[in-house]
Amino acid sequence: MKKIGLFPGSFDPFTKGHEVVVRKSLSLFDEVIIGIGINSSKTYLFDLNKRITHINSLFKGDTNVRVSEFKHLTVNFCKELGATHIIRGLRDSKDFQYEKSIAHMNFDLSGIDTVFLLTEQKYGAINASIIREIHKNGGEIGQFVTNSNLLV
Repeated sequence: MKKIGLFPGSFDPFTKGHEVVVRKSLSLFDEVIIGIGINSSKTYLFDLNKRITHINSLFKGDTNVRVSEFKHLTVNFCKELGATHIIRGLRDSKDFQYEKSIAHMNFDLSGIDTVFLLTEQKYGAINASIIREIHKNGGEIGQFVTNSNLLV
């Protein structure tokens, strides 16, 4: 059976920490799908097409990574894709406490397990909300986001 992992998020933007989590997950799964969740009530800083183009540029040579958008429950998207696991990245224990509850509920809804992967320590402080604020205020985000020029 093919092992497919879904890495869901808004990825507004897709940070170097996210990139590390995907690269680590490639050793665990036959295919990794980066699922960009779309919430109609949320306002995004970076356009969906730019986010997709940006993420695709990072994994251009990786045939076992693909990007897809979805607008419903993560566990339902997993079932559509045949994903065996949800992938979540962790920076610290606060992330774990938050993600643990979601993982339990996702499992109760679907029987799909969540795999937690730590990002590299040097990226532990990177937070997409802070990156958006830096960008909105004219700051350079290249040290936090690979190929950030594709988002502008």
